[in-house]
Amino acid sequence: MALGRAHSVAVTGVDGLLVEIEADIGQGLPSVHLVGLPDTALQESRDRVRSAVANSGEKWPDGRVILALSPATLPKIGSVYDIALATAVLDAAGAIPSERLAKTVLLGELALDGRIRRVRGILPAVITARNAGWQTVIVPESAMAEAGLVDGITVYGAASLRTLVAWLRGEGVLAEPDGVLPDVVRSGGDLSEVVGQEEARWALEVAAAGGHHLLLTGPPGIGKTMLAQRLPSLLPPLSEAEALEVTAIHSVAGALSGDQPLITMPPFVAPHHSTSAAAMIGGGSGSARPGAVSRAHRGVLFLDECAEIGTKVLEAMRTPLEEGEVRIARRDGVARYPARFQLILAANPCPCAPARDIDCICAPLARRRYLGKLSGPLMDRIDIWVQMHGHVGAGFDTETAETSATVRDRVAAARKLAMQRWHEYGWVTNAEVPGHILRQQFRLPRESVAPVEAALRLGRLSARGADRAIRVAWTISDLRGADRPSAQDVMSALNFRQRGAQ
Repeated sequence: MALGRAHSVAVTGVDGLLVEIEADIGQGLPSVHLVGLPDTALQESRDRVRSAVANSGEKWPDGRVILALSPATLPKIGSVYDIALATAVLDAAGAIPSERLAKTVLLGELALDGRIRRVRGILPAVITARNAGWQTVIVPESAMAEAGLVDGITVYGAASLRTLVAWLRGEGVLAEPDGVLPDVVRSGGDLSEVVGQEEARWALEVAAAGGHHLLLTGPPGIGKTMLAQRLPSLLPPLSEAEALEVTAIHSVAGALSGDQPLITMPPFVAPHHSTSAAAMIGGGSGSARPGAVSRAHRGVLFLDECAEIGTKVLEAMRTPLEEGEVRIARRDGVARYPARFQLILAANPCPCAPARDIDCICAPLARRRYLGKLSGPLMDRIDIWVQMHGHVGAGFDTETAETSATVRDRVAAARKLAMQRWHEYGWVTNAEVPGHILRQQFRLPRESVAPVEAALRLGRLSARGADRAIRVAWTISDLRGADRPSAQDVMSALNFRQRGAQ
């Protein structure tokens, strides 16, 4: 009886777990058996691996091959284990030495001719291997740039099983990441392209500075989508830790491009209004995939025509908005995905949506029902409400508006003040600060919060809404460089919440 071992990584959500693969070659009719809760894709790897080994010039053992993936109680999903399975069999057959194999984690899918193909979740898998103390990881050559983002572990890229086997025998070399990342280019247009709408532009600046959620309502063609699409141009680049976190999510989703392995700018995700709850929050059959809210982590989630989105989809967003995380329960465990995004909603005021509100032909009940999909609990989580109005002659205005770069400088300065204030607590923006911290440790003078208290007494504001108004007031204060919000800042923040579409 001969035994061989190799190691790979199982990724669940953005977390990973080392998987040990054992190969046993025993007596009996030639066959391959997989144990350890493999899914359909992994069951089919038996044929892929056998053909890849034979087409790489190696001999497949003449006997009964048993492949065990441990821990046995963990479901194994996908084709990431292919090259680990192949090398474990070759190790058991004595075809390769085990010195290098015993110190290496292997990630990749095999083609029938022995080529190694890229798989989802390379980045979180490499991070898992590093955190577990491994020194070397082998990935598909096409995924080297992604894997090379992780420090503290040696990354090699293999194009085929033949070159990998030669390296394990000490007869060849594998490619290494060059460490060169492409230049970052901002996309999405410039704020100077939006004509007029000074109030909405100011609201967008406040939202960018504090990471606040924003609702834009108004007739079609007035610039709601243009403003939302230009929000990423006002946001600062992601920090190194944030970039790795965001890139890991997109790696699991299979949304990374080979030209841009590291996401350094806040992502902008805009799903269609017909999207399902699973596509928005995450899920699917088998392994739970990240949804739109997770792909927008540390960035912007823009829901255009939000009044057309299904009620169940909108209500499912309430927990991610509050907790900044999605937990998708499955039979065999829970997949966790971060979802700390900035929500931007845009909607017409009614179904007919005329250019002038006076021309509306909708019945009052139809108007109320149209935006009624935005429930009270969901609207309570929106920090800034802006109702946009048309401006006659705005399209022919010759006055040049502020550029994104100019506004971005003010946003960066405001965010720097907020980061310095919340640094010891671990928060980055004002929108992340819990309400009890604002009320207890950063209490404002009684005269400053008097309008909020009056709104609470009259039932115009909930306790959650009061906290969100105070957070917006801190952001307005940061934009003007003050130490703390004044009564005018609190009034401005409160005015943002009481000016929604009626």
